Amino acid sequence: MVVLVTGAGGQLGQAIKHIAGEYPKVTFIFCSSSELDITDKKQCKFVFEKYQPDYCINTAAYTAVDKAESEPEKAIGINVMGVQNIAEVCQEHKTVLLHISTDFVFDGKKETPYTETDIPNPTSIYGRTKLDGEVVVQKFCEKHFIIRTSWVYSQFGNNFMKTMLRLASERDVISVVSDQVGTPTNAVDLAEALLQIITVNQQLSTLNLYGIYNFSNEGQCSWYDFAREIFKINRIAIAVNPIPTSSYPTPAKRPYFSVLDKHKIKDTFGITIKEWEVSLEPFQS
Repeated sequence: MVVLVTGAGGQLGQAIKHIAGEYPKVTFIFCSSSELDITDKKQCKFVFEKYQPDYCINTAAYTAVDKAESEPEKAIGINVMGVQNIAEVCQEHKTVLLHISTDFVFDGKKETPYTETDIPNPTSIYGRTKLDGEVVVQKFCEKHFIIRTSWVYSQFGNNFMKTMLRLASERDVISVVSDQVGTPTNAVDLAEALLQIITVNQQLSTLNLYGIYNFSNEGQCSWYDFAREIFKINRIAIAVNPIPTSSYPTPAKRPYFSVLDKHKIKDTFGITIKEWEVSLEPFQS
């Protein structure tokens, strides 16, 4: 079985590479953005014709949430047009597509965890382009899994955890937003869930399991809670002040509540999901 991973130089791509050795029956093809620019349809066709993947995990994305507000064309180019290119070549080659989406497709006004059937209402350019990416996947690729996730962090790439650890080495006091609630997601846990989806889909190939699924770690917290736990785990003594979103204005509006309901993915694929605090532990320094 051949699994092609786009955006392999990013956080999730590196997390998949980190656990690839645990799947000896899978031939992984890792393509960074320099090796496969998803906005280049000819390049997409060439790579798919060369490797003939059974599955494609599309982790390639424009993820600069605030920057997207000032360069929407670039976000659309990658998150919508690029995704359409991947969806079309997957359809052409009968490749199953696993596409990563986000909690930013929601407005955050709900008070209970979002399910896959809740109506999206993005409040940012980034969220809008990711929702439009979901739409083109559904339109152009019959065999697809769309996985919405949230607050992804890991030892790879740039993320909130690494930013907090860096700031702690530079400051004695740090202020973190306390009125936005969601769930941190360990990128390696997400990578394992994606490969579990592939494994089960292979075993139950006669069933139509395709569609939208939510995945994050279990539990919920604010960014302030997340920061405090990062410092606690790493035994870093630093003063952390909770602040409202209004005290930390950003170009893009964030959802105030974006906890995801994971019942569907757990029931369908038998995935066991760790509490977010438990998954944070391996990052002790």
